[in-house]
Amino acid sequence: MRKLLFLALLAASQSTYAQQGHARYVQQINGTNLEFSMEAIPGGEFMMGSSKSSNADEKPVHKVKISPFWMGTYEVTWNLFEPFLYKDFEVTKSTDGKVPANVDAVTRPTKPYLDMTFGYGKDGQPALAMTHYNAIQFCKWLYVRTGVFYRLPTEAEWEYACRAGSNTEYFFGDDAAQLGEYASFKDNSGGKTVKVGTKKPNPWGLFDMLGNVSEWTYDQYKEDFYAQFEGKTADNPVNVPTTLYPHVVRGGSFESEAKDLRSAARGASDPVWKQLDPQIPKSNWWFPEAPFVGMRLVRPAVQPSHDEIMAYYDKAPLKDF
Repeated sequence: MRKLLFLALLAASQSTYAQQGHARYVQQINGTNLEFSMEAIPGGEFMMGSSKSSNADEKPVHKVKISPFWMGTYEVTWNLFEPFLYKDFEVTKSTDGKVPANVDAVTRPTKPYLDMTFGYGKDGQPALAMTHYNAIQFCKWLYVRTGVFYRLPTEAEWEYACRAGSNTEYFFGDDAAQLGEYASFKDNSGGKTVKVGTKKPNPWGLFDMLGNVSEWTYDQYKEDFYAQFEGKTADNPVNVPTTLYPHVVRGGSFESEAKDLRSAARGASDPVWKQLDPQIPKSNWWFPEAPFVGMRLVRPAVQPSHDEIMAYYDKAPLKDF
């Protein structure tokens, strides 16, 4: 059922639409002074994976067809994420000092018992350490606020957008010595995040696709997921999640080595990210040992129906013992 639902959501983005209307835009969050920008990602085909890598989960390299969509220019920052977390903070960001009832009805995280910024700062800094469920509920809050369907990228969408038409190990080429111009990672980060947009963007105008924080995708991680597509063209593939672990993260982080920032490099969530969590069952909302994971928004070119959207958002969280 979950797979059929997400395929329906993807099918909506494959519908005929006016290419003329597919352009970069700035989204205002209704009733607040907050906004964020979205880059138009054209539809097309690319070769997913890496033949040069020694990692089995990046093989076989296979052709993938992707429908057009929009993707966040930047990783989601605390400036946007914190009003979702705390109603009192949202009130301070509301133009009339009120939170509409339909917005207030969105389930919010319980207040974390740790400083989830890990001392890295908030203004312009990527929000981090949220769970996969938390990330999707933030998207729901945006939908209620804006009427626009935002979601997590599929793993294929993420790699396609990161590559931006390239077929090299990194979107700028194969020479890892150039990484410092485009990414905050182990060699230059000083062990912490930087403000989004500090480094150069990729050719499609996306900043920090490599490094800073790893980014959630919607997909369940499966090491041999690519095997089924060998010699075929995969049409908007997605491995719809059915279990709590692992989910795919992409892009590497400020803690990552250069090899883990390659466009094809795959990462996966791990229960050890919650090792410090004293709750039983463990929190649905936070990874207190994952200050290296964040998120980036995607919007399909054609919005699905309200019922399809709510089915995406309203899956009950799985308990994490």
